[in-house]
Amino acid sequence: MAADRLRALLRSLPRPRSVRARAATAAALVMAMVLAVGGAWLYATLTDNLLDNTQDRTELAARKVAGTTGALPRHLPQPAGGVDAVVVLGPQGQPLAGTGPDPAAGGAAELAGFRPAPGKETSSKVLPTTAASGQRSLAVVVRDESTQGTRYVYALTALADLNDATRALGVTLLVGGPLLMALAAVIAWAVTGLALRPVEAIRAELASVTASALDRRVPDPKGKDEITLLARTVNRTLDRLEQAVSRQRQFTADASHELRNPIAALRTELEVALLATQAPESAAPERQTPESTAPERQTPESTASVRKALDAAVRLQRIADDLLLLARLDTQPAPAADPADLALLCAEEIARQRGPRVPLVLDATAPVPVRGDAVQLERLLANLVDNALRHAAGEVRLSAAVEPATGQAVLRVADDGPGIPPEAAEQVFERFARLHPARHRRSGGTGLGLAIARDIARAHGGSLRVEPSARGALLVARFPVRGV
Repeated sequence: MAADRLRALLRSLPRPRSVRARAATAAALVMAMVLAVGGAWLYATLTDNLLDNTQDRTELAARKVAGTTGALPRHLPQPAGGVDAVVVLGPQGQPLAGTGPDPAAGGAAELAGFRPAPGKETSSKVLPTTAASGQRSLAVVVRDESTQGTRYVYALTALADLNDATRALGVTLLVGGPLLMALAAVIAWAVTGLALRPVEAIRAELASVTASALDRRVPDPKGKDEITLLARTVNRTLDRLEQAVSRQRQFTADASHELRNPIAALRTELEVALLATQAPESAAPERQTPESTAPERQTPESTASVRKALDAAVRLQRIADDLLLLARLDTQPAPAADPADLALLCAEEIARQRGPRVPLVLDATAPVPVRGDAVQLERLLANLVDNALRHAAGEVRLSAAVEPATGQAVLRVADDGPGIPPEAAEQVFERFARLHPARHRRSGGTGLGLAIARDIARAHGGSLRVEPSARGALLVARFPVRGV
């Protein structure tokens, strides 16, 4: 039960989160253990040495008195060597002599029951408090078989030196222990920080590796320790990752490029076939001969089939074009930094829409200058407008402005369609992502438009995200205004 309670208490204690904090805590705990063990050993050693020294001096004083021949004077001289008192008692415990004026006042009653064991000449023990010194003392008794009979010589030495020494040791440990623990924690914190500095550099550089920056590598500490091995392993892993992604992107670009011509030819053939099915039947019977074959009759079902095949070919062509564009966006360097105006791009996009399904409304009262690739920004805006037109119920609203609070150029495209659930605000930017039946293939989308738009926004140092809207979907692109 006690062990279970201790484990539960340890689990409930807060644990340091960082490696530096854990190292500092471990160093402080180790220092505490060293101080505890060392202090206990030092206390025991110091006590034993002082007691041995005091016992030797006290026993020497007692033996000097015991070695006196003949009768002892009632008042003995004060012993040397720091011994406080000497008392001589008879076999019945009666006081015979002592260093004080009255031998009975030297603690005779307290010492009468303290005798050497049978077969031994001397014995010693620590007395809590004696009348002679008024404090804890060491008493040594020597049995003296003299001509006057058996007598017991007691020498007493107050343990003031031992008490002072142990008290000083305790104060030193209590005061210096926390300081040493704090010093050990500070040293461990600093040393661990120096050791982990390359790890922090590796972490920061690794965090900057993105799909468009796979060529970045972590710094190599140029050593022979585990951190150096870690850095080199990470760099080799990044090399393999870059090669794999490059092969995948190259395959996507090659496949998209190679599919463009066959898809274009297929679309052309289907368009010609559709025109043929819609053309009026030839009314030139004079050119027909009995041997000529009658023209095939075109049915509504065949015309619908050709139209569906043409729609599928058009969509396939758009997917190939979008995949090729995504591959180029993934591999191309930073876009150009030419001046552009988001408000003007919105107006031009509205002008390019011929007979849109729902009205397009522009809300821009002033130019919104940015820097970037105008062609890519046009593609971003076109994708957002196409997405809004596919799902809008009554209108699509475009707005462009510079936010005074952030100083960013903000482009908003809003529709009043079914909207985007908050939990799918990031999913819509995934490639070939589709949310619900309102956003299906028959709407004309390829599932890549918003992914391309976000890649273009990020390539220009901006962002594209879904923001809350009272009705429909609201997509907001933000761009930094730098040197415009």
